[in-house]
Amino acid sequence: MHAIDLNSDVGESFGRWSLGDDAAMMASVSSANVACGFHAGDPSVIRSTCEAAAKAGVVVGAHVGYRDLAGFGRRYMDVDPRELADDVVYQIGALQALAATAGTRVSYVKPHGGLYNAIVRNTAQARAVVDAVKSVDPGLPVLGLPGSEVLRLAEAAGLRAVSEAFADRAYNPDGTLTSRSQPGSVLEDPEAVAARVLQMTTGEAISAIDGSDLLISAESVCVHGDSPGAVAMAVAVKRALDAAGISIKAFV
Repeated sequence: MHAIDLNSDVGESFGRWSLGDDAAMMASVSSANVACGFHAGDPSVIRSTCEAAAKAGVVVGAHVGYRDLAGFGRRYMDVDPRELADDVVYQIGALQALAATAGTRVSYVKPHGGLYNAIVRNTAQARAVVDAVKSVDPGLPVLGLPGSEVLRLAEAAGLRAVSEAFADRAYNPDGTLTSRSQPGSVLEDPEAVAARVLQMTTGEAISAIDGSDLLISAESVCVHGDSPGAVAMAVAVKRALDAAGISIKAFV
């Protein structure tokens, strides 16, 4: 592999509450998953995040989630599929408008947190997300976990399905993400994270949470912007990829 996309969840501050160093993350990544106001972010934060991405030449994606500010969108919600589809359309549309004012545009969609994990297996919610994206713009790719329902349905609907790996999250043996409630689910050592990304991008197996080997094939790798030491991890990942002759390039 000669190129890989690095994405990060950004724009997750809200009002007077600040989360992450988005400006610093933009120096290492090629794609920015911008919160759309439902799990985090407000109009001013969204606009300034899009401006920072445009200035850095970073592609903007809609980081859509459940309507769950209190839970940061990480809780599963039993939402009616039609309501969920409307919520996703609303979020994409809001980001499209604010991105346009910042001189950029929305180029893909990545679900967030509880929604992201739900649509690995939940067919009804996965279909709602796919239907929403297709109704807004069938040219928008959908980013998701390899083997997930949302990517299967996106492909079946004629959308581009983009598989994603996670630099700083532990995996279960079946390729799903280990719950954040479990010890060791979030990785914090920048050098260990960088080595793990290099393994994934060169086709080597990584260790699942139980120590078993796991092969992950992905077009994009996520470094969470809100993780402890997120910027240091992104810098270490970029340095390791550069040293291996692997360029960082957006998948769109």
